Amino acid sequence: MQILETIVDARAVLATARSERQRIALVPTMGNLHAGHLSLVQKARQLCDRVIVSIYVNPLQFGAGEDFANYPRTLDADCQQLRQAGVDWVFSPDDQGLYPAGKDQSAFIEVPGLSSILEGRSRPGHFRGVATVVNKLFNIVQPEMAIFGEKDFQQLLVIRRMVVDLNLAVEVVGMPTLREADGLAMSSRNQYLSASERKQASTLYQVLNATREQLLAGVTDYSRLTSEAIETLHACGFSPDYFEIRRCDDLQLPRTPGDNKVILAAARLGRTRLIDNLPV
Repeated sequence: MQILETIVDARAVLATARSERQRIALVPTMGNLHAGHLSLVQKARQLCDRVIVSIYVNPLQFGAGEDFANYPRTLDADCQQLRQAGVDWVFSPDDQGLYPAGKDQSAFIEVPGLSSILEGRSRPGHFRGVATVVNKLFNIVQPEMAIFGEKDFQQLLVIRRMVVDLNLAVEVVGMPTLREADGLAMSSRNQYLSASERKQASTLYQVLNATREQLLAGVTDYSRLTSEAIETLHACGFSPDYFEIRRCDDLQLPRTPGDNKVILAAARLGRTRLIDNLPV
């Protein structure tokens, strides 16, 4: 496995692979890898000839007061896991490489509509940062495929919309959320939970499941379902940011009972912000 730290090096190596007609899959990450990330790598290896994993903690997608400075940076341990997983390259650029004029003076990509609701309402500017850095990675790597987890469901839709709107030649593949034994969605931020909070954290998944069961049973009073879920989370020690039932394709409110739906939630437990979703 080769570690690439500059855009020049990455482009040179990838150009050689493309000249040999090898299909390349990209798995974008911020590092601090867990089994969920490795499942994306496994899928990438199944779909393409060569796999590149990016590791970059992107400052543009963190807002004021968020955990950018304290976000876990574990490059050596990450590379060890990726080497064992059969990854060909790790692309680990620095801020100067991706934002040569500084992040505040950088050109950016913004996906209207999808970026301002739900997670975007709670974290203004977050999806501008996501779309910008993913577009940069797509331009640098030029992969045939890019693999993302569905835990960040809204992020996945934002990236898919960007790819369509900008006519990018990359297939975006979503992979189901990988969970702990008690249902908690795997996340690098789970390590922020205290021991008691960790025991409580799976309640979020339980509430998502309970709401899903009511939807499958034919309940269509979405407002009541979301209000009840928020009350339950409050009673269990969470501070919910949102708990919403939306359409899968565009995250708008369902129009008919037959719409394909997804339940999305974000809530704080102590100092840890958890997000999760469950398709219906």
